[in-house]
Amino acid sequence: MPIVSDPRPGHKLLDLVAVMDRLRSPGGCPWDAQQTHTSLLRYLVEESYEVVDAVENGTRAELRDELGDLLLQVVFHARVAQEDSAEPFDVDDVAAAIVAKLERRHPHVFAGEAVAEDLQAGWDAIKATEKPRESVLDGIPLQLPALARADKVLGRLQRNGLDEGTQAQATAEEIGEELLRVVRKAHAAGVDPEAALRTTTRRLESAARQRESRV
Repeated sequence: MPIVSDPRPGHKLLDLVAVMDRLRSPGGCPWDAQQTHTSLLRYLVEESYEVVDAVENGTRAELRDELGDLLLQVVFHARVAQEDSAEPFDVDDVAAAIVAKLERRHPHVFAGEAVAEDLQAGWDAIKATEKPRESVLDGIPLQLPALARADKVLGRLQRNGLDEGTQAQATAEEIGEELLRVVRKAHAAGVDPEAALRTTTRRLESAARQRESRV
């Protein structure tokens, strides 16, 4: 029996919130009641990768299910946050924050402004007013896999004219083969490719931050 009856798109999200509240409340599930933001992190990461796998290799049904598992993690974290005695927030606060952010970052849609020629530059400018940062590299998660983090760092540097490397064009297949060659070379040399890339990316970041400080 549905907990909420509503014809509007998204009404089933209210069912999920209600189920999560039941699981977390007294008389619910002991395991769910014991979880914290920290204990749930492994599941958030796992579910994110399972969505990626479903997109690349799965069926539409598998993608639907994996997106549901990932959505559960968001609702679960919001329910845990609701119980915090110092700075509580709930799933409505989470939704309100992202709605406000999307509207703020799309003034050409919600504020009647003209579409910018360079949308990425416009988004970067808006984000800079939201979270003033000392460096264009601030805010890139240290926990990202080395390759994803290197890509993020290079993207930030290139958009801000701080990357001095070459940008040769190549196909996805060529890039994949080149990456595999590098991994094979690292394996033969007994080098951890993730660690090596993290170290090199940190050096790139340090040099870029020094250039920023001189501007």
